[in-house]
Amino acid sequence: MKPIEFVDLKAQYAALRETVNARIQTVLDHGQYIMGPEVAELESRLAQFTASRHCITVSSGTEALLIALMALDVKPGDEIITTPFSFIATAEVIVLLGAKPVFVDIEADTCNIDVNLIEAKISARTRAIMPVSLYGQPADMDEINAIAARHGLPVIEDAAQSFGAAYKERKSCNLSTIGCTSFFPSKPLGCYGDGGAIFTNDDTLAKAMREIRVHGQSKRYVHTRVGVGGRMDTIQCAIVLAKLERFDWELAARADVAARYDALFRDLPVGARRIAVRSDRTSVYAQYTLAVPEREGLQQHLKNAGIPTAVHYPIPMHLQPAYEHLCCPECCPVSGDMARRVISLPMHPDLAAATQSGIASEVRATLAVEKLAATA
Repeated sequence: MKPIEFVDLKAQYAALRETVNARIQTVLDHGQYIMGPEVAELESRLAQFTASRHCITVSSGTEALLIALMALDVKPGDEIITTPFSFIATAEVIVLLGAKPVFVDIEADTCNIDVNLIEAKISARTRAIMPVSLYGQPADMDEINAIAARHGLPVIEDAAQSFGAAYKERKSCNLSTIGCTSFFPSKPLGCYGDGGAIFTNDDTLAKAMREIRVHGQSKRYVHTRVGVGGRMDTIQCAIVLAKLERFDWELAARADVAARYDALFRDLPVGARRIAVRSDRTSVYAQYTLAVPEREGLQQHLKNAGIPTAVHYPIPMHLQPAYEHLCCPECCPVSGDMARRVISLPMHPDLAAATQSGIASEVRATLAVEKLAATA
């Protein structure tokens, strides 16, 4: 039996082999490995895709967030409101600038930031709000933007997992002051290494972020601001350009795969459920995630059955050793609870229906046994 892939990049490459190879060969032939023509081409294509005025490609999703904060002139002592239920980079970039992440708990059904809790965390030191579009689905961006507008704050959408998703018919990455995404290989749109992009409709911010990514240069050897080495390699831009040829199909395929999972998991035992997707937005299903009462047992059973799983994320940021001093352990109880319960299943556009049925059967059978054991 063919092994089940959690994310099947080999199948994707097989479908795009000629296009990917041709794009890479073009870069090898012209030899412009840094800021080659593919960089500007990709930025133009991505800006068009999101209907954003500006796209700035960068070396990673983490660097995208860092550069965005630097362009907003975030300084030591400033506070950035965000969620503790995300990859560590979300808080890491804040702390690297000497600012403080102020954690707001999440909604139990979507695992996105709970907008009803944001305003109470705003202080005189708050400099920005940074929601995360988790598992492929944007947060409640209109409500977040409205709160930010009342307090004169910019909003940075951490869209590392949601490029291609829509919120009220507007694309993720073009929902706020700045949008940041990642092209890490396992993302819905990924390269073959690290890469990322920043989006904005603000000309001044775009200029600042373009300068920051090249060591703060306004022109060669003229450094008008503090910057970083944050350029995305030409060859990685070429790979994303190749993958864009199939991206619309992949988004539709991901939606079909998720719909099949939804049908297979329509009736789960009490205590287990799917992560919800709101009706006014779409998800690109960077992960397909369940919340279950006894994750360890399920994960081990699936492993024994040859089914890979992942946990995003087992320890929320407010409980991480490097960050726990920023918040009391009880500050985000929903995040703590979901960190113990979430489990992500194989998810990619080439996932066969028969394979999904087998995965779902193993999940349902294990959950049913665990429920019986709990009630015995």
